[in-house]
This record gives sequence, structure tokens and C-alpha cells, in this order.
Amino acid sequence: MKYFGGCDVGSTYTKCVILDENGKMVANTTIRSKINSEASATLAMEETVAQVPELSSAKDLTYLIGTGYGRNKVPFADENISEISCHAMGVHVTNPAVKAIIDIGGQDVKGISIDTDGTVKNFAMNDKCAAGTGRFYEAMANAFEMTLPEFSQLSLTAKNVIPITAQCTVFAESEVITLVGEGKPMDEIAAGIQMAVAKRCFVMSKKAGASDSITLTGGCAKNAGLKKAIEHVLKLKVIDLDIDPQLMGALGAAEYARQKGLAREG
Repeated sequence: MKYFGGCDVGSTYTKCVILDENGKMVANTTIRSKINSEASATLAMEETVAQVPELSSAKDLTYLIGTGYGRNKVPFADENISEISCHAMGVHVTNPAVKAIIDIGGQDVKGISIDTDGTVKNFAMNDKCAAGTGRFYEAMANAFEMTLPEFSQLSLTAKNVIPITAQCTVFAESEVITLVGEGKPMDEIAAGIQMAVAKRCFVMSKKAGASDSITLTGGCAKNAGLKKAIEHVLKLKVIDLDIDPQLMGALGAAEYARQKGLAREG
């Protein structure tokens, strides 16, 4: 049996996936990224390879593709491919009916439309500001003195939405702290945060030409309050994936590795 790997070195988390030659996922790992991208990739790959008895190291993979923020720093990678392409392919092999993605990473937000073969049809990206990204949500959770999972659920109980006007992470955090200090309902403040991010995601998805079959990828896809807000703003149902949405980049990279590796070997 041949095995193929994808390593997605993100700014916040590093994810690895190993597929067998039939495209079945046989191993995956998600770790917090280290300050050094190569160290992140090495540690994540070691943990993933250890789950497959036939493999002793990443060198035993038939083909390995790096992607993400640190894609140029993945040891033993045969090549690297952009995370935009890899997220599109990852979603395509998970659910071919989905034709658009909102990917919310640690430092950027992307809207991606997918062609019939899993390649990127069009995309738009906001990488000039951290507002609406994973880093932004970490700052908001800290302002609420909550964990990220706790914060993601908070807005679901809100009866009203308190708008957050600041577009910058730093100013938004100050605004939230002020609102909390004034005794405003915390769930309604959280709803305002989720709505502000959802509107930013809406802009990216429309720029990318998103259709009515859309899903969320990246760690923030697990944010239940954000998903609800995006559905409200887009006025459509966001499709849930059967595989962890945080793994989509690594899965797409592994699928590209499988296709290229099998083609190379004839």
C-alpha cells in the first residue's frame, strides 16, 4: 500500500493528513503551531506518521505536499501548493456538491468558489486586517475571560444584537471591554461580534462568486455562533462537512499528493 501526505502549516495550527492509495484518510493530526514553521511541520508529521504502522518516517510517504502559511518550510515535501487550492480540493473530495467555501484562518478570511474538478474557480481574500480571523476570536474570548468554545456558544442565547462598530481588532477589543464594563448583556455583545464577522465573510464570499451550496473551513468553522450569523447574513444554510473542517487544507494537499504520486509512478 502506498501512502500520501498533506501538511498544512498555518499561523495558529498545523494540520497533517495521510491518505492511502484509494484516497482513504488513515491518519491525521492537529497541533498548535510553534514559532518556527519547520518545527511545527516536523512535529505534526511525526505524530501523524506514528499512526500508520507501515511508516517509520515522512520519508516513507510516496508523495508529500506542503500548504498553508509555512508551506515552504515542510521537510521532505515534494512540492507545495497554495492553501486556497488545497481547501478547494479538500472540500471537493469530502462533498463534491459543495461549490463555495468561506475559509476563516488564523490571520485571514477567504471566499473560494470551486470548479467541477475541485480546482479553484475564483477567490477573494482579506489579509490586510486580522479582524474576523482566528486571532481576532482569541482576542474576543480573552476580553470575555472565556475559552474559545465557550465564546462560540455565547451568542446563541441572545435575544438582541449589540452592534460592534470598530473594524480593527485592537479597537474592537476596547469597544467590547467598554460594553462589558457598562453591564450590557454579554450574549448580545457576542452576537454583535459574530454579526460583524459574518458581514465580512459575506463580502468575501460574494467577491468570489459563491453559490448557494457553501461550507465553512478552518478552525473558526467550529464556531456555532458564527455559523448561525453567517446563515442569517447569507440567507442560506451552511453545509456541514463529515470531516473536521480544520483539516480541509491538509486533506486537499494529501489528495493532490495522491494524484501526483500515482501519476508519477505510472
